[in-house]
Amino acid sequence: MLRATGRIGSALVRLLLVTVVLGANGCARDPREAYVERPAEELYQIAQDLLARGEYRQAGRAFEEVERQHPYSRLAVRSQIMAAYAYYEANDYEEAIAAARRFIELHPGDPDTPYAHYLIGMSYYERISDVQRDQEMTEEALKAFEELIRRYPDSDYAKDARLKVDLVRDHLAGKEMEIGRYYQKRGQYLAAINRFRTVVERYQTTSHVPEALHRLTECYLALGVREEAQNAAAILGHNFPGSPWYERAYALLQGQKLEPARKSGSWLFGLF
Repeated sequence: MLRATGRIGSALVRLLLVTVVLGANGCARDPREAYVERPAEELYQIAQDLLARGEYRQAGRAFEEVERQHPYSRLAVRSQIMAAYAYYEANDYEEAIAAARRFIELHPGDPDTPYAHYLIGMSYYERISDVQRDQEMTEEALKAFEELIRRYPDSDYAKDARLKVDLVRDHLAGKEMEIGRYYQKRGQYLAAINRFRTVVERYQTTSHVPEALHRLTECYLALGVREEAQNAAAILGHNFPGSPWYERAYALLQGQKLEPARKSGSWLFGLF
């Protein structure tokens, strides 16, 4: 979204980012600690040049230098969000999140604040792992995107966030299915039912719901709870009549001379 352009002499870049050697022992300091006072515009141009060259982490530090030297300048505010963007491009996601959150805290009414929220969400989204791993990043991405949508529903970033939310929720539902299948294969049907029920209750718009209803039919039949099995199959048939999962569920019921329920007070009927 935010793209920087502009070139400046490489000597200025080296002067800003040079490692300062202190004392006879040759100890080096972080480039951000080296104070070479320059006008805000010049420092900002240096940061832009680094960004244009793809030196993202150095660019992030250079943008932070603008604020450090000129905290009350008009470019200081812009540099804060640009630093968050640069760290995101560097795949330094924790730094990006920290910079974006600081920007939001200091400038809640700034036009770039929706983008700061978006950067936070994307910094988690980029680290979503497969469903066999821990889903902490997935949960955090969902929270960040939902906050963006809630606060700035009409922003361009909210539009993309809504698409990301759908993908994230489908991913979380997939994780619940993975665990549910694990329990089901080991005959731990109550634990499996809890997972499949979570998919049906919390992730109704995801692609995993038909299978979850089928698995509920299987688990309830395995426990001998025929009425709930009939309820699950009925909901599956009503909402996904052409699904192969319904064909399997129906075949299971027929194998025990049962039919999908026509009417019931089951928790399932209250969801659809």
